[in-house]
Amino acid sequence: MTSVPESVSAGSGEAQPLLVGVGVGPGDPELVTVKGVNALRAADAVVVPVMEDGGTGRAEATVLHYVEADKIVRVVFALNERSDRARREAAWDAAGTRVAELLRAHGSVAFATIGDPNVYSTFTYLAQTVGELVPGLAVETVPGVTAMQDLAARSGAVLTEGTEPLTLVPVTAGSAVLKEALEGPGTVVAYKFGRQAAEVAGALRDTGRTEGAVWGSALGLPGESIRPAAELESELAHGEGGSAALPYLSTLISPARRESRGGKL
Repeated sequence: MTSVPESVSAGSGEAQPLLVGVGVGPGDPELVTVKGVNALRAADAVVVPVMEDGGTGRAEATVLHYVEADKIVRVVFALNERSDRARREAAWDAAGTRVAELLRAHGSVAFATIGDPNVYSTFTYLAQTVGELVPGLAVETVPGVTAMQDLAARSGAVLTEGTEPLTLVPVTAGSAVLKEALEGPGTVVAYKFGRQAAEVAGALRDTGRTEGAVWGSALGLPGESIRPAAELESELAHGEGGSAALPYLSTLISPARRESRGGKL
């Protein structure tokens, strides 16, 4: 088994402070890569992002399968904060300061993020902040399995064939962005649509993309739910007040329209 190499300052022989963003997948601990496990174990401390309520998050629950609890450091992030920019950035600054302290004390820190550290991850903001606080910081990332890959595997939905494009849309950008993508020719994946599930269902219906589409949440976890998107509107209609909310980290796949095998090669 290989391990993440220790970064060394050029010509000095002294180890650089090292921050490694490790993708730990969408929740199923069996989907953490060997390289990811090695990076977590090689680091002096493993940081996991948590909400202000202090509950165990998905990244922490996954990491606990591979490293001892006393090596894990919880750092509060305003993970779902979009309306209050000042509050969100204050949380980033506080998290960056805490990680900088850990780097000065220990030398190497791994930051565990669900999915992949380069795909809509809090690691991006953290690395930028810590880089301004720790001179000579080396930053590395270890890729992780994404929710769209896991949902495709669990549901049987094929993401791309031949020359089809693949569009990934965070619905936090608005349902209009999703509708525009659905009007295109390729497969569309939507992230973080739980709070706007009704708008997503409407966009699928308006663009004729409901058939064959699937949505999923809590992938690989005890509460896993994978359903045809055709059931989405009825699911919402039976919620409290006629508008049940889906989990925030819900994922949707609407495959490209395909009329024949290999038709788009």
